Amino acid sequence: MSVFDSQRLTQNIIRFDIEGLRRGSYTDKYFTNVVKVLSALSQSGYVYAGTNPRQLPGVETLPVGNVIAEAQIFNRRSPIALIAGVDVALNMLRYATGYYDDHESFVETWQNLEVDAVHDGDITYYDGDPEDVLTVIEIRGRYRDFALLETPILGVLSRASRIATNVYEVLQVSNGKPILYYPARFDLPEVQALDGYAYYLAVRRYNMEYHQNTQPIVSTDAQGMWWGGKGSGTIPHALIASFVTDDVEMMVNFAKHIPLTTPRILLADFNNDVVSASVATLTAYWEHYQKAYQADDETSMKQWTLNGVRLDTSAKLRDASLDADDPKGVSPVLVRTVRNSLNNAWHTWNVPPSLEEVAKEFCRKVQIVVTGGFNREKIEAFERARTPVDAYGVGSSLLSNAKETNTDFTMDIVRIYHNNQWLDVPKVGRRPCDNPDLRRIDLSEF
Repeated sequence: MSVFDSQRLTQNIIRFDIEGLRRGSYTDKYFTNVVKVLSALSQSGYVYAGTNPRQLPGVETLPVGNVIAEAQIFNRRSPIALIAGVDVALNMLRYATGYYDDHESFVETWQNLEVDAVHDGDITYYDGDPEDVLTVIEIRGRYRDFALLETPILGVLSRASRIATNVYEVLQVSNGKPILYYPARFDLPEVQALDGYAYYLAVRRYNMEYHQNTQPIVSTDAQGMWWGGKGSGTIPHALIASFVTDDVEMMVNFAKHIPLTTPRILLADFNNDVVSASVATLTAYWEHYQKAYQADDETSMKQWTLNGVRLDTSAKLRDASLDADDPKGVSPVLVRTVRNSLNNAWHTWNVPPSLEEVAKEFCRKVQIVVTGGFNREKIEAFERARTPVDAYGVGSSLLSNAKETNTDFTMDIVRIYHNNQWLDVPKVGRRPCDNPDLRRIDLSEF
């Protein structure tokens, strides 16, 4: 359930491989060994017969094969982590908790679990002490029934929360400007729905925390599949190449053949002269827009409005519009140069006095989108320099799993239940923890 809309992601939306989860296809093999050992002990009727190193009371009658355990799941990203993937993990518990009987029929035992969890979109804090963590899911039940799920549960939480937190931290320095989510080409198609959902949660959390109305923008339909979004985009470099490098002619035909719901945004760097490409395209559009304006044709006016230009200049190139000592790639200098050129393009159009204000507004409302190597640090530098950017496209950096962005999760068995009492059994250096944001989960909702 998301903290923003109280809506659950259910199996009919997620559609994961239930049979594979039940069989342990996605599980580290040592958890398969856990199930084999505990199942065999259960069948033999084994009762604990060891030395009881922690001197726990009453364990000499503990039926180890059917041990009831409390598992706590937590992460240690500092200082915060934006949690995502909880609903997916809960679906795994709902549909893959249990065991195969002697007839190879799966016996569901999810109804015997007691589960507490945070919501997708909640935030956890970590101060560096592994004995003082905020749990995101707590599971109590017969351990061998859910042991196989540790690997996939941790995996989905780690990936989704890492991406959500990475996006959230980028949004924190963007001053409310949209972050276009562009990592689809850097990973497997199968992860796009989860990744896009994590991005969506980050946008929602940012808007809630900072009182913004930033819109989530993804590049593929799959990225919006779990939250009702649709992919959006304009043109790749390949389309310009198809027009024998004539970006203006390409944009004219783009306006003629693409629905009005798709913004007209020029990818301006193909010929490494973003000012010339931007102004020439704007000029070509103005000729059509002026006629539509004078005819009071709102549909055609929208058709011939240049909504934006995208700068994607390679870091190895210096744009032709800049001086020899100006920086290469997409820089604040380049953005300001483009902004100034766009604002003043109308001066060369021989605009009648009665349309001067219309022409000025036509030029000024062209937005500038920047892409290519952007991450939190680069966006923060652009914003600190008050660069006139309207939106940032960010790709592979949002998938980063470096030291600073690592959001790995851990599951620990911290207590076992015997003789009507819970006994602490955490590994040394850990202890049972809690989280005031945990809510009791009704798995039947899934």
